[in-house]
Amino acid sequence: MRTTTKFRFLVLILLVTISGFTQGMLLPLIAVILEQNQVSSSINGLHATGLYIGVLIASPFMEKPLRKIGYKPMIAFGGAIVFTSLFFFPLWDALWFWFILRVTIGIGDQMLHFGTQTWITSTSPEEKRGRNIALYGLFFGAGFALGPIMTRLVSVHIALPFVISALFSVVVWSLLFWIRNEIPEEEEEYSTSSNSFKRFAKALQYAWVAFLPPFGYGFLEATLHGNFPVYALRIGHDVNTLSYIIPTFAAGSLLSQLPLGILSDKIGRKKVLVFVILAGIVCFYTASFYEHSVLWLIILFILAGVFVGSIFSLGISYMTDILPKSLLPAGNIMCGIAFSIGSIIGPYLGGVYIDWFPQASFFHVITSMLIIILIPILLTQQPRPASSRHLASSN
Repeated sequence: MRTTTKFRFLVLILLVTISGFTQGMLLPLIAVILEQNQVSSSINGLHATGLYIGVLIASPFMEKPLRKIGYKPMIAFGGAIVFTSLFFFPLWDALWFWFILRVTIGIGDQMLHFGTQTWITSTSPEEKRGRNIALYGLFFGAGFALGPIMTRLVSVHIALPFVISALFSVVVWSLLFWIRNEIPEEEEEYSTSSNSFKRFAKALQYAWVAFLPPFGYGFLEATLHGNFPVYALRIGHDVNTLSYIIPTFAAGSLLSQLPLGILSDKIGRKKVLVFVILAGIVCFYTASFYEHSVLWLIILFILAGVFVGSIFSLGISYMTDILPKSLLPAGNIMCGIAFSIGSIIGPYLGGVYIDWFPQASFFHVITSMLIIILIPILLTQQPRPASSRHLASSN
């Protein structure tokens, strides 16, 4: 039976949602369990990088298999790795074993995201591309926001959140059997190059500016979740207050993902990116003056989420506008790598800044990062779609 485009899109969106749910659950859940086991905060934070290390390990090696086996097997295998790893968590409570499982989940999640993201970007019509990718970001964000709720189940039994999340994953994963596999398009000018790293270089050469927003979002998300709680406690906020402040950024991003995606379809990605990053700079710079006020922090976090909470999906749309379909797998991998690099170096730089400049506002770190990625986006000329140019093949 021929799969309808709408049903396939629905299945892909559900897979992204459950992936976000799993990631949103694991970060606070394992942090709480390790804290209860009296693991030091530095080791706890280092342990959290396992997921992103898995993403970086897997990323360079996925493009070539995708071209051979197609989207569906890639997504299915990645999803199976994720829910199998979740079932293994309760079997052995050992720090190194859990780190390996986190790395494994990072590999599986990257396979799942790479497959779904590339399938959506490759098959979305140009006039609906921003909307579809915005929905992708919206549902991942919704799952990520719901995931921390599972942390409460630790008080019932330590295995319960892992098992429930794994079962959810299996149910959604099984829907893949009802959709039809497809193979990414291959254009003659790229088919002569069998080296994935050459395609990565081509994607970087033509769409490097589009990888800055995913990098910035990874930096932003990781520092807000990893550094801001430490800084906020030092300036007098309590843990209960933080539990209300931090989620408001994600809430703001859920409000704007779809409207900004549709707007970018109408007026262009670059214009929307420049506007939202400028607005984000204003929000976080203002927060540095009102960081002792809970009400102002909540308001400014919501507004910041409304603006810069969508720069990852906008960056993907921007990349898709620039590259031909044959380079989209490489481009999507580069977006994931950029996000992971931002997620890894963000908390480290944020932590160093807090230690070296204890009297300065933490929000200056985020403001500076946003300015750094805005300048090249602002100064770079709007690239023409790569499909309209002659791109010489590198052999």
